[in-house]
Amino acid sequence: MSIAAPAVTEQPKKRPLWRRLLVGAVIILVIGAAAQLLGWDIRDWLSNVWDTISSISAGYLVAGVALKTVQTTLTAFAWYSILHYAYPGRVRWLDVLACYAASVALNGILPANLGTLALLIMFSTIIAGATFAAILGAYAVQKIFFTVIGAFTYLYLFLSVGGSFDIKFAFVHEHPWATAIFLAGGGYLIYVLVRRLWPKVLRWWEDAKDGGAILGNLRKYMLLVFTPSLLGWIASLGVMAVFLAAYDIPVSFHTLMRIAGGNSIANVTSATPGGAGVNQAFNVASLKGIATTEQATAYSVAQQLVTTAWNIIFGIILVVWAFGWSGGKQLVGESYEGAKAKTAEQRAARAERKAAKREAKAAEQG
Repeated sequence: MSIAAPAVTEQPKKRPLWRRLLVGAVIILVIGAAAQLLGWDIRDWLSNVWDTISSISAGYLVAGVALKTVQTTLTAFAWYSILHYAYPGRVRWLDVLACYAASVALNGILPANLGTLALLIMFSTIIAGATFAAILGAYAVQKIFFTVIGAFTYLYLFLSVGGSFDIKFAFVHEHPWATAIFLAGGGYLIYVLVRRLWPKVLRWWEDAKDGGAILGNLRKYMLLVFTPSLLGWIASLGVMAVFLAAYDIPVSFHTLMRIAGGNSIANVTSATPGGAGVNQAFNVASLKGIATTEQATAYSVAQQLVTTAWNIIFGIILVVWAFGWSGGKQLVGESYEGAKAKTAEQRAARAERKAAKREAKAAEQG
């Protein structure tokens, strides 16, 4: 009785080093040309980065980059905990870290937080059996901490301003009936809105609940998701503190909260890549009375340029490490295209709904 020898699969030969370097150089040239066409002057940007780096002490740069790395890693670990609980045995830590680092880098150079949408698509691509709805459910769970900490920041700023209650609630004493009508009417409108949307929320959660399974174990959620997110947020405050100190701007908890609140609003309202310009305006406003306009602008520009440059480097290193050069390039590229397609689909769906409403209204009037 003879035993058939196992088939030997021929391993594909690696391309010569010079050819891989040539391909890499061509890719860099193509990216540079595309950026030039889109109006992003890479040479000018790199020149600004170098000028900024050379104007700050190396100790501040190392501390800022280290804290930014800690922030990214801890936030990625919270993501990993959510996904690992939902899909045990199907999620690798390095893959999640690489995808999250790539999305942070993309958000620094793409408008409207497209990097976040690309992240959700990347996760639904690399995790076997994961649907986009389930990954969206995981995203909702991941956002719980940031919603809570955002509310804390705004509440702190509201309460810490001297005379807040006298100033902000003066209208309550001056116009009691208008206040009562406003609160009652607003409460009723919120009730109607929730009542209309609740069935849709329940249907969505039915599809998405697999991704948010860790919420069923509150202890694990607090230990593996909430706590790392909190530590990552503290690291982000550390990044701000380092760059404030680099420009001799007094560092205090109140100052950090003012900047965090301004950055939060800028992130929501900005449509520019990485919030460029908008962040600077909010930072200058947040530091009014604490630093000069020149100091505030220099701090804001330096922090954004240095952290964006580091995020890009860190993201590229991790993506290549996790997926290889070709695989990583394909994953990020396809996810970016998918994010643009998803955004276009959402716009088209909204336009269709508006058109349907207009047609229905016209039919009723006719």
